[in-house]
This record gives sequence, structure tokens and C-alpha cells, in this order.
Amino acid sequence: MGQDQPLTEAGSALGEEPIALRPIVAFDFDGTLTVKDSFTAFLKWRAGQRRYAAGMIRLIPAALAYLVHRDRGRIKAAATREFLRGVPRAVLEADARAFAGQVSRSLFRPDAVAAWKRWRTQPVRLVIVTASPDLVVGPFARGLGADALLGTELAFDAQDRVTGGFATPNCRGPEKVIRLRAAFGDVEIRAAYGDTAGDKEMLAIAGIQGYRVFQGTP
Repeated sequence: MGQDQPLTEAGSALGEEPIALRPIVAFDFDGTLTVKDSFTAFLKWRAGQRRYAAGMIRLIPAALAYLVHRDRGRIKAAATREFLRGVPRAVLEADARAFAGQVSRSLFRPDAVAAWKRWRTQPVRLVIVTASPDLVVGPFARGLGADALLGTELAFDAQDRVTGGFATPNCRGPEKVIRLRAAFGDVEIRAAYGDTAGDKEMLAIAGIQGYRVFQGTP
């Protein structure tokens, strides 16, 4: 999925406010709309139990280094290299669709989805802003009918295979606001929802600041 790519058509019905002028309602994904980290769950699902366990052992040095540098982007890149390096984009996209089809019902918080659906009836644009790779979250976003998805983008080589790095900064903390402004300009952020310190900058620019308001489990 390309950077800041809309997921639905940008048209509007006769007499309605053009969608490009509508305010934004921004949802974090992992832990807010979902009960757990979707990227970790995807890596485990795709690798299988034995391969995942072996990979986690090899990631111990990276995990120990994280205790010093505290850079979530670096530890995420290490996991991406371990489990996805060399995978063709088309294969990864197909796997992401299959994963979403299998786990959606057990992953989403029902109260978060209910809030999403309530906002869907309002003249706003619903945007998912996530640190997880947009390629993995994309099928979930399309299933929800998101107007746009802003996420961390995987890097691909000349043969369209995962390099193990990222094409964009980790979409967390101040980067969430940077990505929102880059995609939509100085538009009103009507509401924002998140569950960690990595969402505080996004929440700070929203009229309604929903921090850890969703607690439901499937």
C-alpha cells in the first residue's frame, strides 16, 4: 500500500459536504481497536510455532539492546528482518488478507468497533494511524471501511521483496501528527483514540481525546 493511500472513494452525495473538507476522527489500531499487537500476532501466525520460537531466540540480542536505546522502530525492524526479509510483496499481501480473514473476530474490541460505527454515521473521515506496517493493517482497515490508513511502510528491494527495513519513520509519537498533517493539512481533528504514550501527541491535537476508553474483549 502506498504512503497515506485512501481506502475508499473520495466522492460525496449531492448536497453533502465534500469528503476532503470533513474533519478527521483518528484511531490508533493496536490496543485501541484491537486487544493485542497485530504485527506480532501476524508474524507468529505466519511463521508457525517452531519457527517463531527460534526467531525469538535469535532476537534476544536485539531485545537486550532495546533496554538501552528504547527505540521501538529498531526492535520492530529487527523482527521484520528476522521473519519477513526476502518475502515478495504479493505473497505478503496475500498472507495479510488471509490473516485478517481468520482473526478479525477475535482481534477487535467490540466497544471500539461500536464507536467506529457511530462515527461512521457522522460527516467525518475515519482514519487509522498506526505504528504497525500498513501492509499488514490494510485488510483490517478496508474491512472497517476506513477512509485512509497511515502506518509504517515496509521497504522493498528492486525485486519487490521485503528488505527488513522501513521506507518511512516508525509511525508513533510525534510521527503520527506529522503523517496526519502531511496527508490532510491543517484539517480539524474532531476526535482521536489511543492507548499508549505513543498516541499522546495525536490525542493532544484532537477536540475529543479518547485515551484508553475501550476495554471490551471479543
